[in-house]
Amino acid sequence: MKVVVDVEQLKIGMYVCELDRPWRETPFLFQGFEIRDQDQIASLRQYCRSVTILKGEGDRQIGFSHRQVPAGAQPAWSPAQHRSLRVEQEVYKINNHPNAHSVYQDVTSMAEEVDTVRDTFIETRLLIQEILHDAKLGRSLSLSSTKKVVHNMAESVIRNPDALMCFAQLKRKDEYTALHSLRVCILALAFGRQLGLPRDQLEVLGLGALLHDVGKVKVPEAILAKPDALTPQEYDIMKQHVAWGAEILYQTRQVPGAALDVVTGHHERHDGSGYLRGLRGDQIGDFGMIGAIVDHYDAITSDRAYRGAVSAHSVLMKMYEWRNTLFSAPLVEKFIQCLGVYPIGSIVELNTGDIGVVAAINRQQRLKPHVMMVFDAERHPYQDMPITNIINCRTADDRPWEIERVLEPDSIDIDPAQILRMAVAL
Repeated sequence: MKVVVDVEQLKIGMYVCELDRPWRETPFLFQGFEIRDQDQIASLRQYCRSVTILKGEGDRQIGFSHRQVPAGAQPAWSPAQHRSLRVEQEVYKINNHPNAHSVYQDVTSMAEEVDTVRDTFIETRLLIQEILHDAKLGRSLSLSSTKKVVHNMAESVIRNPDALMCFAQLKRKDEYTALHSLRVCILALAFGRQLGLPRDQLEVLGLGALLHDVGKVKVPEAILAKPDALTPQEYDIMKQHVAWGAEILYQTRQVPGAALDVVTGHHERHDGSGYLRGLRGDQIGDFGMIGAIVDHYDAITSDRAYRGAVSAHSVLMKMYEWRNTLFSAPLVEKFIQCLGVYPIGSIVELNTGDIGVVAAINRQQRLKPHVMMVFDAERHPYQDMPITNIINCRTADDRPWEIERVLEPDSIDIDPAQILRMAVAL
């Protein structure tokens, strides 16, 4: 049976199955463990006032070996599960680290910023399509309008990045290259804000990100839209879009060198395994690696002709595992702090059983985002789909609302793009 005990009464051999606070706010890796030493007791006393333990008949304290697990407690973990849990725990702590806060402070609410930046988003979406069309026809590119919209987006992101991050979720397969370029621009601007880049550098970063895939206009459509894996020959052609993009932009003579670093570096990898030049480490440069991180993130979290989207939460966990191999570790950690472990657009299930879509980040308590409620615990749809700040909510038994888990997009009949389209009225 379960018994609540004061942490001062804890002894080695007791099996702790519940805490008086969320597990993710503590250093304990597993949700359910046997106390093995005094250091664990000291940690429990530091973080909790009381815990729930399992006891046997006649008040006999249950102890368990590493290979045994009580009924209803955490199951035995495979090495892969241990690794996955460790990664997730480390990511939560990075997300909650004191240096996770940007030097910029929000000066508008998401709702206010949505109204301010909506027209800029629409204008930029049309503009990138025009740029790609002109590049495909071999026309010279005039970038004055492009620099203007990037400036407006940078100003919006500085005020509050959540509005444009919501707009970035509005994805369409038939406009992948154009909308991917726009989303990568928004992600790069938000990332640059997290890094504390000044306005002029933010705009250069955003310009390079918006134009990073312009070279794809020279890739045959049959390769771009192929629903199967590319052949080695097709992949070699696809890789050339980096060189073609650089060539197109060199000819405009209006693109700063740092912006070109995003274009030439967005497929380079920290360990030298990327292309075209196989650069490694500091050779890539910060703007090139920022481009690589945001391009990869958006590509994996988007539906493609050959596979479905993966949840942003899962992608961030994998990118953390790839730190110091594919990507720079400090930049990956900053990127996780930028998006939060529950990025906008994540489908989440709460400890109430309700399901919703993350609509805004709570930059003060980052595990408590604003959630647009979609289904209640009985899977009945919310008619008005309210955006709820879960930090203000408690369950019927007076527990704080928590995110229980993140759902993969293909596991439930929810399209985050459609849900967030209502939030931004677009």
